Amino acid sequence: MKKNTIYTIVLVLFIAAIGFIIFKYNNDEKRQAAAIYSLQDRKAIAQPEEWESTRKRADALLTAVKANPADTKSLNALAGLFIQEARVTGNYVYYDMAAMKYINDVLKTDSNNFDALTLKSLIYLSQHHFADGLAAAQKAQSINPYNAFVYGILVDGNVEMGNYDSAIAKADKMVSIRPDIRSYSRISYLREIYGDYAGAIEAMKLAVQAGIPGDETTEWARVQLGHLYENSGDLKNAEMYYTLALNARSSYAYAVAGMARIAMAAKDYSKAIVLYGKADSLVNDYSFKEELVDAYKLSGDNDKAMAIANRVIEGMSKDAQQGQNNDNIGHYADRELAYAYLKVNNYDKALEHALAEYNRRPDNIDVNETLAWVYYCKGDFAKALPYAAVALKTGSKNPTLLCRTGLIYSKTGDKVQAKKLLQQALMNNANIAVNLKADGINTLQTL
Repeated sequence: MKKNTIYTIVLVLFIAAIGFIIFKYNNDEKRQAAAIYSLQDRKAIAQPEEWESTRKRADALLTAVKANPADTKSLNALAGLFIQEARVTGNYVYYDMAAMKYINDVLKTDSNNFDALTLKSLIYLSQHHFADGLAAAQKAQSINPYNAFVYGILVDGNVEMGNYDSAIAKADKMVSIRPDIRSYSRISYLREIYGDYAGAIEAMKLAVQAGIPGDETTEWARVQLGHLYENSGDLKNAEMYYTLALNARSSYAYAVAGMARIAMAAKDYSKAIVLYGKADSLVNDYSFKEELVDAYKLSGDNDKAMAIANRVIEGMSKDAQQGQNNDNIGHYADRELAYAYLKVNNYDKALEHALAEYNRRPDNIDVNETLAWVYYCKGDFAKALPYAAVALKTGSKNPTLLCRTGLIYSKTGDKVQAKKLLQQALMNNANIAVNLKADGINTLQTL
C-alpha cells in the first residue's frame, strides 16, 4: 500500500475520532444541562423532623425550578441544600454533581452571581480542588466584601493552600462581621494549627454554644471539640462530648467514630470494630474504613484488615477516575490514597500520590507531613527531613505530627530535636495510633 494512501486513511480515522469525541461531549453537555436532580433517601435518619423538613424544602425548590428554570434564587437554594445533604450523608459524588449543575445554570446567565460563586467555591473545596475553590471565593469577595460567609471560605482555601497568614487575616475579618459558629470554629482550627490547644478548645466551645443543639453543624463542632481533647490527652472530656453529640443527634456517624477511638485507646478492639462499622454504615466516608483497618490489625485479623484496605484504595481510585471523566464530580484524593497505600505497604504508590498532592500545594503543612512520612516509611530519612521541617513551621502541637517528625529527626542523627519533639508528642498521653505511639516511646528511651 502506498504511503500517501496510508496517510490518508490515518487522517480520515483521526478526523472521525475527533468528530466522535466532539459529538459525545456535546451530547453529554446537553444531557447535563437538561438533567433534573432530586433528593435521595438517606441511609439512616437520625433526625426524622429535620429529614422531613429537608424533603419538603427540596420538593418546593424543585417545583419552583421546573416552573421557572431562570429562578436563580431557587437554583442557588437547591444547590445549597444539596451541599449540606452531601455533608450529612457523605454522598458527595451525587450531590456535588447535582449542586454544580444548578450553580452552573445560574452562572451561565449571571457570571458574577455572588451566591453561586460562594457555593461553587464550597464544592471545589469539598472536592479538594483547593486552588480553584480559593479563586472562586476571591472573585465572590471582590463582588461583596462585607459578607462573613465568604471570608470563611477564604479561610479554608488559604489554609489548604498553606497561606496561613492570609487565613488568619480572613478569620479576623469574618469574626468582626459576624461572630457565630462558623467563625469561632475557624478561629479554633487556626489556633490548633499554631499549637494553641487551650485557645482552640476555648474557641470551639464558643462555636458549640453559638449553634443549635442537634443541628449537624453544631454536632460537627462538638465532635471537633472532643477530638481536640483527644489530642490533648483528656479522653474523659473527649468521651463526654461525643456522648453529648450522640444524645443531641442520634447515630451521628462522626460521634460514633469518636467513641470508636475511645475504645481503641482502651484497647477494646472488638468494640472499636463494631463502632467503626456502624459509623461506616451511616455515612460514606473512607476515613472510617481506614480506621477500621487499624482496629482489625490490632485485633490480630490481618487478612480482614488488608481486604478492607484494598477496598478503600479501589473505591478512592474509582471516585478519582470518575472525576477525570466529569469535572462536576472530580475529587482529588491523593493525600488520602498515600496513607491508604502505606497501610498495604505499597510505598512506591504511596510516594506517587504524596508527590502529586505536594505538587498542587507545597506550602501546606499536612501535605508536607504526608510526604515526609512516606519517605520515612520507605527508609529515605534524608529525603523526609526537609518536608518534616516545613510541616513544623507553624508550631503545631498535633501529637501525631510531633511523633512522626521526632522519629524522622532521630533517624537523621539530630537527637536533641528528636527528643524534644517526642517528649512533646507523648507528654499528655494523647490518643494517637497505637503503633506510632509505641515507636515513639521506644525511640525516646534510646535518646
